[in-house]
Amino acid sequence: MLLVSKVPRALETKTKLFGFELADVLIIFLYLSLSNAIFGQTHFKFLFVWMGTFTLGFTLYFTKKGKPDDYLQHLGEFYRTPEILSPSSPDLKYQPYFKPEESEK
Repeated sequence: MLLVSKVPRALETKTKLFGFELADVLIIFLYLSLSNAIFGQTHFKFLFVWMGTFTLGFTLYFTKKGKPDDYLQHLGEFYRTPEILSPSSPDLKYQPYFKPEESEK
């Protein structure tokens, strides 16, 4: 008897939930939980918790529509890096794998 299993056709496609990338869903639920913890027992619950969450969701959905994957991450990295990158500048993150050996005397 031959065992058969289903295999996805496109392994490189991003996982999306309701049209959002998983990082966006995490941001939306993080905002929802934090705003509910702060404003959950006040009269502003509907305004800040629910309307804020829906506004954030609609903003993310329509801002990223038609843009490549991880658009907001790359946009943030673009604004965080310096404007001019010099090829002769030293690499400050470089760490040698082996410590240099001292010459024996």
